[in-house]
Amino acid sequence: MSILLFILIMSIIVILHEGGHCIIAKKSGIGVREFYVGLGPTLYSFTRGETTYSWRLLPIGGLCLFYGLGEEEEDSPRSFFKANVWARMATVAAGPFMNFVLAFFLSLFIIGSMGFDPPTIADVMEGYPAEEAGLKAGDEIVRINGKKVDIYRDISLYNMFNEGREVSVVYRRDGMLRQTDITPVYSEEDGRYLLGFRGPVEYVKGNALQVIKYSLVEVRYWIEATWKSIGLIFKGKFSKDDLSGPVGIAKAVDDVYDASKPSGIFYIWINMMNITVLLSANLGVMNLLPFPALDGGRLIFCVIEAVTGRKVSTRVEGAFHFAGMCVLLILAAFVMVNDIGKFFH
Repeated sequence: MSILLFILIMSIIVILHEGGHCIIAKKSGIGVREFYVGLGPTLYSFTRGETTYSWRLLPIGGLCLFYGLGEEEEDSPRSFFKANVWARMATVAAGPFMNFVLAFFLSLFIIGSMGFDPPTIADVMEGYPAEEAGLKAGDEIVRINGKKVDIYRDISLYNMFNEGREVSVVYRRDGMLRQTDITPVYSEEDGRYLLGFRGPVEYVKGNALQVIKYSLVEVRYWIEATWKSIGLIFKGKFSKDDLSGPVGIAKAVDDVYDASKPSGIFYIWINMMNITVLLSANLGVMNLLPFPALDGGRLIFCVIEAVTGRKVSTRVEGAFHFAGMCVLLILAAFVMVNDIGKFFH
């Protein structure tokens, strides 16, 4: 069951991502030679119009192959590189955009069913800075160092990426806004810095408008968490064991499935949707990074052309993306081997 859920989750994310590319390409007059989900040998395929649709053996990744990316189609009027720059921009950006759309619609169901975590203090820990600063149970955190707080996890996220730094906390008590400064202290027991208060145990269900609002907040939260995590990698704060590929994701799905089973099928699906939201938002952000072979790398060339009015040589761009693809394949192989190695520790 865990394997089937993993395949289902990855397939939905990839189909929506590549489907975004495919739909906008066709609407923009760009030819699509092949649309496939998975990697490796083809299990099933069919051709409709100019496009071959196929399902491949390994349930990871996929591709929407445009005209112009093969030598036999370089001179085609429907080549990707012959489309105007705005059509190419829209086609490239459509993939990550659909990942965010998927995350939003799944969040609607999750928030509508389970509610959201309000930034309200449920309990103040004795002897910690929050108690000394005068915070009490029931206080609603409004801002931390000027950053608006929508959900309680915003506080945890901020504290995670700003370890030990003094924070200015604006909170609401009895309808009045108040402000205090708190310096987190390191807890040996927890292995992290703590402000000294805890959030609500139960989530709050809202009306229809609140469900929409907090679904958008949910997507924003995961985008921000992914973006800041990437920043920590460049700062050397993450080790190789903090990275996970398909094998690690499959293991995470299995762990969540096993933990959810005692609560029943409803909670299994809720938790699987939570994983899908996280992965879909993560994929959207990662693909927008300005790295060769990723959507963000292709967008860079479109932006350069839009600003300068001059198109970069397709051969130069092709070599740029080929080099990036080689690096990504090496990284993917390293992460996969590392994921497998972690299982035997």
